[in-house]
Amino acid sequence: MLNITRVWFAVMLTALSLFFLASAQANVLQGIRVWPSPDETRVVIDVAEEVSFSYFSLSSPNRLVVDLKQTQSKAPLPMNVSDSPVLSKVRASTPPEKGTYRLVLELKTASDAQLFKLAPTPGGRYGHRLVIDLNHPSGASKQTQPVAKAPSATKSSASVSQPQPVKMPKARDILIAIDPGHGGEDPGSIGPTRKYEKTAVLSISQKLAQKLDAIPGITTKLTRRGDYFVNLNRRVAIAREADAHLLVSIHADAFTSPQPRGGSVFVLNTRRANTEIARWVENHEKQSELLGGSGTAFAGNINDRNVNQTLLDLQFSHSQKEGYKLATSILSEMGKVTKLHNNKPINTSLAVLRSPQIPSVLVETGFISNPTEERLLFQRDHQDKLVNALTKAIVQYLKENPPEGTGLAQVKPIWHKVVRGDALSLIAKRYGTSTQAIMKANNLTSSGLAIGQLLKIPNATSASSAPASAAHSATKTLVHTVASGEFLGKIATRYGVSVAAIKQQNNLRSDTLRVGQKLTLTVNVADLPLRRHKVTRGEYLGKIAAKYGVTVEAIRRENKLRSDELAVGQILNIPH
Repeated sequence: MLNITRVWFAVMLTALSLFFLASAQANVLQGIRVWPSPDETRVVIDVAEEVSFSYFSLSSPNRLVVDLKQTQSKAPLPMNVSDSPVLSKVRASTPPEKGTYRLVLELKTASDAQLFKLAPTPGGRYGHRLVIDLNHPSGASKQTQPVAKAPSATKSSASVSQPQPVKMPKARDILIAIDPGHGGEDPGSIGPTRKYEKTAVLSISQKLAQKLDAIPGITTKLTRRGDYFVNLNRRVAIAREADAHLLVSIHADAFTSPQPRGGSVFVLNTRRANTEIARWVENHEKQSELLGGSGTAFAGNINDRNVNQTLLDLQFSHSQKEGYKLATSILSEMGKVTKLHNNKPINTSLAVLRSPQIPSVLVETGFISNPTEERLLFQRDHQDKLVNALTKAIVQYLKENPPEGTGLAQVKPIWHKVVRGDALSLIAKRYGTSTQAIMKANNLTSSGLAIGQLLKIPNATSASSAPASAAHSATKTLVHTVASGEFLGKIATRYGVSVAAIKQQNNLRSDTLRVGQKLTLTVNVADLPLRRHKVTRGEYLGKIAAKYGVTVEAIRRENKLRSDELAVGQILNIPH
């Protein structure tokens, strides 16, 4: 009897041990996060350990059912989702077996789902995760949208044989892809006061896009417009699909200590990174890849590996060279408004820079790990200064290296006749170009000029792009109609000319004028009476400058503007 009792106790003890062991080993669903983006809605399921799962779809209504094996939940459910075009609710449901936790994703419409697991990130920011990507049907419909058919010509036989006019190809706008780093579940680097890199760079990128869009002949494409994650390789694909001419990725740097500060620009180099900072950035990119999962940067049929490799090498060589030029231009302008950490482009190998077709740069606007720069990166005035510098650098690069087939490449050059006192630097400043560009366009081996020499000015839209400081050498001939009460002295004072010059140009033998008489005057542009413009709703400096054929900088200088913000009804002086 005693032996039976002992055996019974041993069996019960073993059973209880197995029960408690199984309970201790059960996985835990810790939380659910939803990140809608333009192309997809991402559902991130945080779990304590790597999870085993299965899933299936149901229709009428549309649902995605996910079973998490050996899992119990601590997540508050149900969860209603209002800002996704495809997902409306996440809830729990009756599991098919004990120990399984069943999730049901209620869908507004049918959607292709991709499920994959992600390992914990270094540093412990995120643990094990199960990710569900729900594709938005609107994105798929855009890709498969049929090409519009030509109008049918069945009304008459004459319409069939009638020759169609040949349209000349229209010059393309220059398209610049702007990539705000990180986003969504990937905050990027975090500053001393817990401010996120993703927030600062999105604000800077949106301002940069707005600034560049205001320039005629330039349009932009943002890789993300809100707080959501975009796969690193998808960012390159967005630029490639838009057929972008440039890719500018905006980031904020960080380091293990708070001392480093200043801006940097990274360019692609497939060799080892040439600074410790570059290696730090590469390591952070690997962490971002862990956050978002893997992706494919380039796709296509490879029939001849050697031929394709040669073509890729040629494309990479070109995009690397152009990216280096752009990076140098950015550093030159950015150094005027903020401290630089390195005044030369830094070599690194980052996914966002690896497009063989598109010259690309990654701009580190400052160190968010530095307390002073963390504060600056979130100040509106400092962001505006950075944006102005980036805009000026990008435009300068494009003027000197206009992409083929764009309006900037088709602009006819302006010819300048050298006069006494001219110098290459003054002429370049007047027309908004560089001395190097003028020397290259005219095959000059030195900066020496001869009076009367004709110079071709490349990439200048018109002589009116000259700053006001150079306008004293520009003249304009106009016709003035004499009004009641006017006399030669009054007219001469108004236009900044002499009475003798008016009499000589109009063959006047006396100072007597009659009302309605027309006088031809040649005046300095700088001496013309100022034009006045009243700001209306929807107007901005770029639009007003284009209307009058002057530069934004000239209007800023004339009106002593400290920012580009305008008020409806504001009166602006418009220089000639």
